[in-house]
Amino acid sequence: MSPPAPKASPSPAAPEAPVILIEDLWRTYSMAAGLEVHALQGVSLTIERNEYVAIIGPSGSGKSTLMNLLGCLDTPTRGRYVLSGRTVSELDDDDLALIRNLEIGFVFQTFNLLPRTTALHNVELPLIYSRLPKDERRERARAALAAVDLEDRMHHKPNELSGGQRQRVAIARALVTRPSLLLADEPTGNLDTAVSAEIMALFDRLHAEGNTIVLITHERDIAAHADRVIALRDGRIESDVRQQHLRAATRP
Repeated sequence: MSPPAPKASPSPAAPEAPVILIEDLWRTYSMAAGLEVHALQGVSLTIERNEYVAIIGPSGSGKSTLMNLLGCLDTPTRGRYVLSGRTVSELDDDDLALIRNLEIGFVFQTFNLLPRTTALHNVELPLIYSRLPKDERRERARAALAAVDLEDRMHHKPNELSGGQRQRVAIARALVTRPSLLLADEPTGNLDTAVSAEIMALFDRLHAEGNTIVLITHERDIAAHADRVIALRDGRIESDVRQQHLRAATRP
């Protein structure tokens, strides 16, 4: 009898795609008299899953333009953007809207909450387009508010909440779709120093729980919470530094 054939070695698992891969990204705006402004000029970078990245730069550096492209709020003039394995730089407006809803959780400086509805309903809103049953939507919204320590305020409207609580509602809304990326634009810009520290401690915790976070800021002390700081100047990457020692120094 022939000996049994040796078992084939299992194939190695395919490496997980990065959350963000951009290659030679340009954004050019046409102005009067045929002038062109190059807001981004050939930016390339990769952000892996569970990275915590701050993007900084002075006014006019291109960081807001880059945020709009990363968030699929705008499209590049040329170059390639791949989000979680999907080339979004080639998608039409309808597909981009779906990507924004499912893959990206936005946190803005101005909170962007509906003023006449409760925290719970504000958090639930992104799920309405997902065709989930109402009970499941409501349960996920409750869980997202609990994740930011606001379960006892879920039936309050924004004008009944402090600035820090409103930003926590906005973060819960960003989390409720379980996105690939949390994209935060100056999330402490409207908050005082003490409340800003609380919000950044929350981002630190969310990162520790496995979320990928990209933070747009002009403040070095806020950027110091991230593991990696990308500095832009004149539409180009000026530096890309990993700074775990700095982040550790900012935490209690």
